[in-house]
Amino acid sequence: MIKGPAPADRGQWRPSGAASAHERLAFLNEASRRIGSTLDLEETSRELVDVAVPRFADTAAVMLQDRLISEGELSSRPVDGTTLVRRMAMGVAGADADAWVNAFPVDEVAVYPAILPQAQCMASGKPLMYPALDKESARLIGATFGREDAVAALLTDGSFLTVPLRARGRVLGCVVFTRRAGAPPFEEQDVMVAEDLAARTAVCVDNARLYTTERRTALTLQSSLLPAELPQPLGMDIASRYLPASDLMGVGGDWYDVITLPGCRTALVVGDVMGHGTRAAATMGQLRTAARTLASLDLPPDEVLFRLNLMSQDLDPTQIATCIYAVYDPVTRGCALARAGHVPPILLHPDRSTEIIELPSGLPLGIGSDPLEMRELILPAGSVLAFYTDGLVESRERDLDAGIMGLRRLLAGPVEDLDDMCDDIISSQRASHERDDIALLVARVRELDPDEVATFPLPADPRFVSQARRFVRGTLAAWGLTSLVDSTQLIVSELVTNALKHGWPPIELRLLRCRTLVVEVADGSASTPAPRTATPDEDTGRGLQLIKRFAYRWGTRPTPYGKIVWVEQHLP
Repeated sequence: MIKGPAPADRGQWRPSGAASAHERLAFLNEASRRIGSTLDLEETSRELVDVAVPRFADTAAVMLQDRLISEGELSSRPVDGTTLVRRMAMGVAGADADAWVNAFPVDEVAVYPAILPQAQCMASGKPLMYPALDKESARLIGATFGREDAVAALLTDGSFLTVPLRARGRVLGCVVFTRRAGAPPFEEQDVMVAEDLAARTAVCVDNARLYTTERRTALTLQSSLLPAELPQPLGMDIASRYLPASDLMGVGGDWYDVITLPGCRTALVVGDVMGHGTRAAATMGQLRTAARTLASLDLPPDEVLFRLNLMSQDLDPTQIATCIYAVYDPVTRGCALARAGHVPPILLHPDRSTEIIELPSGLPLGIGSDPLEMRELILPAGSVLAFYTDGLVESRERDLDAGIMGLRRLLAGPVEDLDDMCDDIISSQRASHERDDIALLVARVRELDPDEVATFPLPADPRFVSQARRFVRGTLAAWGLTSLVDSTQLIVSELVTNALKHGWPPIELRLLRCRTLVVEVADGSASTPAPRTATPDEDTGRGLQLIKRFAYRWGTRPTPYGKIVWVEQHLP
């Protein structure tokens, strides 16, 4: 906002009267250079009033439809006396600047009645000029804002000109120029200059509107597709950060996810869709949904990524993405990983040393159909596993290897808290001028407590079914879950009996306490039980039906040596 007299070198030239066409052209050329330097509505409005005051007018004000600012959209109907209009910028030259600013405050929102010059200008899309505004018209304008006397004192007998801000066939608002009483009044050639100024400004305003709308859409889509709150799985503490790029072209398709699997296991996923904008964000959402669907099938990581690759080619063959997928078992602390063209994960050991987990990178999703390789390792208790996207470690000024080394140094620092660690990594690795998204997911491994897991090996002898039930009673009593004893004993009896009757040794019973109470029975047979409907004459076939009645959910999963049948119950 301009207050007080303008600098002397800008002068008080007014392109009217004897002013030459050359002078008007020079003025408009300067306006073209200074208006629209950013894609910001407020800044563009201020640039217009800064150009116009005092060289063209003593005061200038920019009014825009309020819906354009709040929603990024315009009404489909013509602008009339019911449209909310916001004053975006006010420029004043002269000693009475404070009086003008008080009479016409910036950010004021009002409905302009159809009788006002500004409303007529916006409704018709044509300029309206008063060489000398009469007192009644000035008081009428002031009455709209409840400042009748103050506005009338400023506008009466002054020259008044309002022109529409029109772009792409739609009226966005208007600009009001005034000259004080005693100054040369506006003339017809001034109207042409004002229309030119408004036309240039309107295009910049509409570009800013479109930019803001598209960026808001992309960011909303992107953030809505990311998990609102990460689960804290059994045996693992997790923290994450997502940092969108700082301009529209940088809004990409980075994502992360934490997926709970049967047996209190956890899938960790981080991916990056190449490209930017709403399309990349939409593709990210499709891939994340597909990854969660494949995770529900309890497939190994290499198989998940292989199928995700085929899916990505069907979704949009022009979009390429990288992804890393890991499955962690809190009981064995085993972690299976596979990656498709993604940057490698980093493991921070308890002694603060770091290593890059070496596993074949494979091709990005959407390229080819080659199978991917998987690596399995045991994570030490207290270690931290870090997944990230390339925006964290690569830039124009820093190659990938240098960025990964910098990340390793930060992980090995003295910070223990995972959230603080994420903040330090983001602030240190991400320069303020960078223009790529960042996703960061860190997970610390911890040993399970005695009230979280209990195991009981079983000999291949039916007489030990009763011992399995006693084990259940004692364990649940120690865990304070006596209300689940009866149902759990029934479930364990059926699962152990099936394993003894149809499975092979070794047989093991395991109880896990996480978000639910999990019963697992492992045996050496790959054949899976299937529920069936027993006839009234049969004595068998009803066990799984009973389990389904008491369980929240149940299923099976293969192991290298057989299978595990698992049943989950809600905790009280």
